[in-house]
Amino acid sequence: MYGVIESRAPVGFGRSSIGGVSEDVYTVHYGDIAAVVSRTPVFIFDPTRDNALAHEHVIESVMKNYTIIPMSFGTVFRTDDDIREVLKSIYSSLKDVLKQMTGKLEFGLKVTWDRDRIIEELQREHDEIHRFHQELTRKHLQSTYFARMQLGRMIDKALAELAANYVREIYDGLRAVCVASRDNKPIGDKMIMNAAFLIQKAREAEFDAAVNRVAQKFGDRLNFKYTGPWPPYNFVNIRLKLERGGQG
Repeated sequence: MYGVIESRAPVGFGRSSIGGVSEDVYTVHYGDIAAVVSRTPVFIFDPTRDNALAHEHVIESVMKNYTIIPMSFGTVFRTDDDIREVLKSIYSSLKDVLKQMTGKLEFGLKVTWDRDRIIEELQREHDEIHRFHQELTRKHLQSTYFARMQLGRMIDKALAELAANYVREIYDGLRAVCVASRDNKPIGDKMIMNAAFLIQKAREAEFDAAVNRVAQKFGDRLNFKYTGPWPPYNFVNIRLKLERGGQG
């Protein structure tokens, strides 16, 4: 299953090749809502790049004309009747989410920095760290375990404070043009922000301009990776209920 849309009439979305088998993408209905699905010979998919891209391609195709509640990759049901039962069991919740998400898109924003460069700057410009670093150099204590640990803790604290300030400034610059945002856990020690933003489709150009303004403000100090539009993966919790329905 790829997702849920509002539609009373059957809709086709071409073909999909998840699992290496090309199958029609069609809709399974309950009342005025429908699951977008394709048949598959397997029940558990390998999360390969090709399979994930095939899943995304279908969702992107659906998004051109419909608001979709996206399902995570690998959501599988045994029969169309099982899907109808799940749609029926959480119909009101699905309708509420479809209403809330109509005309909205998700964009992702990942922000990274050159951690080594920032640490070098802190050692030069951060008063407390600069003094401590000079004292270690003067006394030839750089190699002692205690001195290295103390300096490391000071640098980690300063990095965390600086990152938090930067992230706050970025959110402040984008808050006015988004409906909602979600802060996900950064990946690796160079990423300071891993966020998702829910945007009114009509304000996409405004959001794009706001991201560019914020990125220009930081210059080469921060690197911005901006992705989308996506369906609202980070703002729809109902897919977990659907997956549990599939397992039951």
